[in-house]
Amino acid sequence: MIEKGLKIEEPEGKLGILLPGLGAVSTTFIAGVNMVKKGLKKPFGSLTQMGTIRLGKRNENRVPKIKDFIKLANINDLVFGGWDIFSDNCYQSALKSGVLKKEDLETVKEELEVIKPWKAVFDKTYVKKLDGTNVKKAKTKFDLALMLMDDISKFKEDNNIKRMVMIWCASTEIFMAPHPVHNDIESFEKGLKENAYEIPSSMIYAYAAIKSGIPFANGAPNLTVDIPALIELAKEKGVPIGGKDFKTGQTLMKTIIAPGLKARLIGLNGWFSTNILGNRDGEVLDDPESFKTKEESKLSVLEYILQPDMYPELYNNFYHKVRINYYPPRGDNKEGWDNLDIFGWLGYPMQIKIDFLCRDSILAAPIVLDLALFMDLAQRCKMKGIQEWLSFYFKSPMHAPEIYPEHDLFIQLMKLKNTLRYIKGEDLITHLGLEYYD
Repeated sequence: MIEKGLKIEEPEGKLGILLPGLGAVSTTFIAGVNMVKKGLKKPFGSLTQMGTIRLGKRNENRVPKIKDFIKLANINDLVFGGWDIFSDNCYQSALKSGVLKKEDLETVKEELEVIKPWKAVFDKTYVKKLDGTNVKKAKTKFDLALMLMDDISKFKEDNNIKRMVMIWCASTEIFMAPHPVHNDIESFEKGLKENAYEIPSSMIYAYAAIKSGIPFANGAPNLTVDIPALIELAKEKGVPIGGKDFKTGQTLMKTIIAPGLKARLIGLNGWFSTNILGNRDGEVLDDPESFKTKEESKLSVLEYILQPDMYPELYNNFYHKVRINYYPPRGDNKEGWDNLDIFGWLGYPMQIKIDFLCRDSILAAPIVLDLALFMDLAQRCKMKGIQEWLSFYFKSPMHAPEIYPEHDLFIQLMKLKNTLRYIKGEDLITHLGLEYYD
């Protein structure tokens, strides 16, 4: 008899979470985890901490919390470290980011102040709107990668860490298209040594992580790890990778609403989306080249969900426009407006208007936590390469080249939970349910 499930290594010891970019998202995440550790706040929005999973048939009433069902790292065992182009410690950065109230930050000030950023790998060529002084200097990009690996080794040793994951929480880089230097690891390493333009900073971090045997998840729409060279390296090293671009505000709403329209066969003539935000992300996206990277990520969602080739009368010619506007007074409190021109029975027109006043980093922080814990789980289960089951968290999910990405939030969640059931040897849930009526 074949044993069901995968062998899961125990989550022993501390888990180090490496964060390129100690800005609004990272500091909100770190501060929040520390508040949860102290019992001061609840981890709302986190599937790993608050989500449940149904096991077996509905009448069995087996619905444990995910964290009780499968062996995840305990948040009390998390240790944080990261890089940033500014030298502010985590507390100072959190204050400047303006996401969390000062009175909340004061409750974890001691824990935040000891987290000081290491010098970052940064090149203004790829993020034109930012400029910082806490930056590494080296002759080649390969040397910079080695310096990152030294930072990682020192962090592990200094904190007696058993395992690590890296989650990219830094800025959106300019749009990069695949290039021959990305085709295989030999070409990529040659490009690192020759300072190839086609290798931006985020790829240097990803290379350093994978070479060090550390799972890497990409929270920005950058090309980063979504290239053959690093995908192959991840398989060779037995490292899970995932991305890209945290699914937080407007795109989250699209992946909730579009599946509903398609399910009811309601047609779409146009979907206009615009955003205003004033944080560092908004400033970076004020540059047209960085915005193009984000735009590509946001625009692809509707095409894949609505499948106009399969439903030409409903979705073949819909107009989709996305705008992002930098508006400093709004800070991290992003506002997304959507106008949908839809049609129903007999072609009669209707409209949907959405005004989502969201908090970008508040929505992103639990994603960082879940990805860190699930990527660590994947590595302990010997799951290597692209982790498509974590598409739930991304605007532009990585996927095998021969298939299309799944963007429907509800299918993504089913895929995630079925993967957890599979890992543990439980029956997958199909939601058929005919046996109740035989």
